Amino acid sequence: MQALFVPLSGWPTILTCTADARMSRGYPGIGEVVVISECQLAVTVLAGLLPAGRRVGLETTSHYLSVHDHRQLVQMAGVQFEDFDGVIEGRRRVKGPVELERMRRAAATAEAGMTEALSAIRPGATENDIAAAFYAGSIAAGSDYVGHPPVVVAGRRSAQSFARWRRKAIGHGDVVMVEGAGCVDRHHAVMARSAIVGTPTEEHKACAEALVTLLEAATEVIRPGRTAGDIDRHCRATMERYGLDNHVSSRTGYSIGLGFPSGPEGCSRAVRPEDGTVLRENMTFHLVPTLAREDFVMAISDTVRVDAGGCEMLTRFPRELVVVD
Repeated sequence: MQALFVPLSGWPTILTCTADARMSRGYPGIGEVVVISECQLAVTVLAGLLPAGRRVGLETTSHYLSVHDHRQLVQMAGVQFEDFDGVIEGRRRVKGPVELERMRRAAATAEAGMTEALSAIRPGATENDIAAAFYAGSIAAGSDYVGHPPVVVAGRRSAQSFARWRRKAIGHGDVVMVEGAGCVDRHHAVMARSAIVGTPTEEHKACAEALVTLLEAATEVIRPGRTAGDIDRHCRATMERYGLDNHVSSRTGYSIGLGFPSGPEGCSRAVRPEDGTVLRENMTFHLVPTLAREDFVMAISDTVRVDAGGCEMLTRFPRELVVVD
């Protein structure tokens, strides 16, 4: 277990294990590092650190706070815990200039990875070859380790949508879906592209065309003052015009930025029909329309920024269906 204690004033205190203590001290935003030895219970150390008799906000939605640890912490700590869920995420949605600069660099590394991954697609290559190519391209371009590994699925396995590579050999007629991220100083940008090995069918071409249209529909709506729900509803109306509304397998997108394993890259807000979040300049989203057919899934996605006058594309990569002869 690791924990971060943020006081009303001053720098945060991080509680971490001995192995990670030196790395924690290297971060300029950390004030104090409290080391949890292998002979100590992390919850006990944290409970002893909290100011007795005070009100303390607690993020109960954290991936790293188990039900067991939460119960122990409530019993041990002499404080009044209050709900603090979503407070930090809300402050992270609007990005500053430094964050945006890192996300643009991350987008460039994702594009480099996608270029290499798509170039590796050929009959006889495996999903592993394509995933390795994405990693090689993005890391060589400057990416750090990402919040979650690339999605590489081919043939009927693509119908599993967000599965990972699993040594499958690519054959003629296979749809190959690749989604991957770039990361610079923990700030992410993500994109997805789809390919077909051999001559695409009319169904393949229609799905790819629809996905590009959906992305364009989303970017048309994005501007300060609109809501996240406006984006989703506009995209779903576009799907209905294509007659594909029954084949959509995902939300329209989600907020993106700072991220760590093992979750999506900074995902703190999903773009869904009922979402009333008002868009503000310098919010960033991964728009990921996805179409699920019986034998395959396609996705064509990009990372975008809410601009003062509309939408800026952070990932800039050709959107057409990639055809591999």
